[in-house]
Amino acid sequence: MKKILNDPKDYVDQMLAGLVAAHPEYYSLHGDSGKVVARANKAGNGKVGIVTGGGSGHLPVFTGYVGTGLLDACAIGDVFSSPSAEQMADAIRVADSGSGVLRLYGNYGGDVMNFDMAGELVEFDDIKCTTVLLADDVASAPPSEAEKRRGVAGMVYAFKIAGAAAEAGHDLEAVTAVAQKAADACRSIGAALSSCTVPQAGKPTFEIGETEMEMGMGIHGEPGVWRGELRSADDIANEMIDRLLEDMPLKKGDRVSVLVNSLGATPPEELYILYRTVKARLESCGATIVMPLVGRYATSMEMAGVSFTLLKLDRELEELLTAPCDCAFWSVK
Repeated sequence: MKKILNDPKDYVDQMLAGLVAAHPEYYSLHGDSGKVVARANKAGNGKVGIVTGGGSGHLPVFTGYVGTGLLDACAIGDVFSSPSAEQMADAIRVADSGSGVLRLYGNYGGDVMNFDMAGELVEFDDIKCTTVLLADDVASAPPSEAEKRRGVAGMVYAFKIAGAAAEAGHDLEAVTAVAQKAADACRSIGAALSSCTVPQAGKPTFEIGETEMEMGMGIHGEPGVWRGELRSADDIANEMIDRLLEDMPLKKGDRVSVLVNSLGATPPEELYILYRTVKARLESCGATIVMPLVGRYATSMEMAGVSFTLLKLDRELEELLTAPCDCAFWSVK
């Protein structure tokens, strides 16, 4: 293992300490574990709270999107590991301003179980909670079993849209409804070129040949739909767009946002090579692209690879997507 770290068991704690030290205007640490990140200045005036949670190793997801017009708090676990129910309950408590809290996170068994238990814990505090799960990874299950799909980079769009609705003063029912609408309108797929190493494991999460790639691989190394020789950027982009459009067709007049996301090691130059093909394909359907995102928005440690996410917009989703937000990793003015 070749990483810049001290003791692997301190990896997450020291990362969080550095994050807060670098961006004290955005983030503060809470909870007995010190693994709950909240806004430096808590939103008041009865705003609906929004919390998420999940394992470390995916920055800016999850902790990075705590900020104005986004999340209020996040419970963070060890690398690729769910936070505990107690940590999630702490995040819910710090996010609550008296109008209830939306739990908005990815469809992973440990996170679901622990957030359910956290909801039971905060019932004693009279905090009302709702839940929206992201299940946007089309490679992880067919449309007939969409509820089994993994939540991946579509979370970025859901955080943004739900956060804007809460910031605008919408109540818990309305924030939950629009978060679910955003989740339902997202489709994602990834492709991996290399593995990554969890610090405490000390070895790659999976093995892949020097000249190979895997289409549809998950952000923790979950199996994809095929593995074979590395293809050209245009071939990769076209297959990924084909798979997304097969699941969520677009037609003339549709408006869509697209995220071309580095899984960690893929540089911006390669993302832009991919985006030129993505743009041409979407426009050939007659769709209009709104606020495209190209960069590192949801990673998997140092994995080389890319994911695409499409968000089909209506007027409400577009207004919330383009509303202001601000955190250390993303600002919309």
